[in-house]
Amino acid sequence: MTDTGAGRALVTGAGGMLAHDLVPALRAAGWVVTALGRRDLDVTDAAQCVAAVEGHDLVVNTAAYTAVDAAESDEAAAFAVNAVGAANVARASSWAGARLMHISTDYVFDGVAREPYGVDHPIAPRSAYGRTKAAGEWAVRALCADSWVVRTAWLYGAGGPNFVSTMLRLAGERETLSVVDDQRGQPTSTVDLAELLLRLVAAEAPIGTYHGTSSGETTWFRFARAIFEESGLDPERVLPTTTGAHTRPAPRPAYSVLSHSSLTSIPVAPIADWRDGIRPYLTSVTRPPQR
Repeated sequence: MTDTGAGRALVTGAGGMLAHDLVPALRAAGWVVTALGRRDLDVTDAAQCVAAVEGHDLVVNTAAYTAVDAAESDEAAAFAVNAVGAANVARASSWAGARLMHISTDYVFDGVAREPYGVDHPIAPRSAYGRTKAAGEWAVRALCADSWVVRTAWLYGAGGPNFVSTMLRLAGERETLSVVDDQRGQPTSTVDLAELLLRLVAAEAPIGTYHGTSSGETTWFRFARAIFEESGLDPERVLPTTTGAHTRPAPRPAYSVLSHSSLTSIPVAPIADWRDGIRPYLTSVTRPPQR
């Protein structure tokens, strides 16, 4: 593996939002990329994983069961992809001598901290989704010694449904929107995350766990207001509400701010402030009608 990215890379979950930006970024960096979506590769099938990974130098596992609420009533389905699937990809990567980059989530934490979670903070998932992703992390570390785990959160991008696109759509449908103001996190563009992953690869970062989120922190309410401001809409149309007013099957972390100290110690530059990612995203989507 070289700094120019000369080599073969496999991206699983290629139909997902992150892969939408990661695959072209890898190719632009000089990698020959095999992009396999769910129809091309069933990560729950160990034999398929072995065949898919063969001949690759780098594997980026973005395949995941991300239906957070649905996982509460069908944890087995989430476990099959997020834990068993991760184990299959990790084992295949180890056998093939490929370095593995596995994407995980802030949901492995309990969400009750008062300061940013470090990579070594004890995990304590409170949802089925979080438990299955935590199991996937364990499998990757146990089965592929040459691996990175990169946790991210509050992702949005042009490759799939996300909070920004939802706010833009609702802005054209409603006079006002109520958005929770008691959950804190780091809105992260998939473009920015893809670039961070490339920086980790290029730096030949030590194996281990890293946090791939934007710098700074905000609430969903403040994030929504920033989206309106950047879109030329009146941010006063966004009103604050509480998590308790919107009951959902899976508990949402109240605090999802992740520390980037493991990046800066390498050193690899973390992603810039969360607000910097909004405007570039807005140029790639259709803006709502002005009201």
